[in-house]
Amino acid sequence: MTAKGKLPGEFELIARHFAPLAAQAPGAVDLQDDVFAFTPPPGMDLVLKTDAITAGVHFLRSDPPDLVARKLLRVNLSDLAGKGARPLGYLMTTAFDDAIDEAWVAKFVEGLAQDQAEFGIALWGGDTTATPGPLAFTATVIGAVPTGRTLRRSGARPGDRILVTGTVGDGIFGLAAHRGELTDLAEPARHFLAQRYVLPEPRLALGRMLVEQGLAHASMDISDGLAADLAHICEASCCGATVEVASVPLSEPVAELVAADPALIASVVTGGDDYELLLAVPPSNLADAFEAARKAETRITDIGVFSPQSAMHFIDRDGHPLTLKEQGFTHF
Repeated sequence: MTAKGKLPGEFELIARHFAPLAAQAPGAVDLQDDVFAFTPPPGMDLVLKTDAITAGVHFLRSDPPDLVARKLLRVNLSDLAGKGARPLGYLMTTAFDDAIDEAWVAKFVEGLAQDQAEFGIALWGGDTTATPGPLAFTATVIGAVPTGRTLRRSGARPGDRILVTGTVGDGIFGLAAHRGELTDLAEPARHFLAQRYVLPEPRLALGRMLVEQGLAHASMDISDGLAADLAHICEASCCGATVEVASVPLSEPVAELVAADPALIASVVTGGDDYELLLAVPPSNLADAFEAARKAETRITDIGVFSPQSAMHFIDRDGHPLTLKEQGFTHF
């Protein structure tokens, strides 16, 4: 079923808009069957990840549809990056509310096509349905990694260095900028942060290099916040961690905000939607990891160390513990 009135029939909608997205995937047979048939590449494990985005939670109802589509793909591809996987294709469920018309769908598909071309993937199938609201989309991305080489949360060891890509805190402040807040910042800074929230950059090239060269013990992407996702690695790896907060990389706009109000550093380490990689790298591999990051044109920063103790500590620039009221985002 699909939303009635503003959209054509379900199968006409699929044939007109979504089938072209599957043209490069022969197993999808132009989306004319119920399933996708696929033979995994020899010597590779498949890595699968599902994430949903919902209006009012992950994007604003007023956001341009092409950017909504691209964020849907990118938040899922970021998880593949965290596992070191090469993306192959994706399945997608669209739940359109009755405010959606065909022009909106066409623009949404434009965004999907743009990122399919950028990341070398195709639509493999899915479902198209109607909803009384809110507007929501789900994607399942499928990737491949050499057999037995998938990076997990559970591999960190005491003494491993904690590395993070890009800059942290842009997601939480980007949401504020996207909502029209942070008016003390100059417009270019607000635009930069809003774009970081709306259009994250999955670190796929670096993730694959880390796997191919065996440089990391553990990895995941930062979606719920640096503190929360570091806690996930610590729990899975049965270890603790110490983070030097002054070493956490900040973009210029976030650094400006924190300089004006140092208490905002807590939001930096607990805010979500950064979609950067959080890594456990043994000291012997640090030089190679930084070289891989240089080749991948991805900033990477050493922010701390994993420890034998189960506790997790964030130390401020004065050497004092930073107390966090909560570690990060949770849906419930």
